Amino acid sequence: MKKKNTIYLKEQQLIITELSGDLDMEDVEQWSQSLKDVLSSLEPNTRFKILVDLHGFKAQNFEVHKKFRVVVPLTLAAYGWYIGYLRMFPETEICISSTNNIHCIAAAHVHQDETKIRNYAENYSMINEGYFTDPVAAREWIEAIPLV
Repeated sequence: MKKKNTIYLKEQQLIITELSGDLDMEDVEQWSQSLKDVLSSLEPNTRFKILVDLHGFKAQNFEVHKKFRVVVPLTLAAYGWYIGYLRMFPETEICISSTNNIHCIAAAHVHQDETKIRNYAENYSMINEGYFTDPVAAREWIEAIPLV
């Protein structure tokens, strides 16, 4: 079953974006747009947390994977967030900015690849950024991060 949606839980100031299934380019573009639509609906000066749930995602081909892999880093960079795993790629140039003074203050990333996630968790986790293979554990962790 395909999932390619994003929701905003206003009371928790939590964005949940999900991408899973065997997906093509159109699916990734729809998911990317759902994330951008939610972010553009936020009021100025909002602080938010995000759960990026990619558990079960499989790109149909390498072009789809290339499109997918830049969505979250580039989109969140426009909201003051630098994703920790980008430190693996020192050649990466990304401009961190603040759209309408809206800021991401915490992120939880979920993926089914245990080896990758273990590496990310060991090398790139911070007090406000975590990597998980279990979507429920990721949700509990991100919800526990205070919005201060």
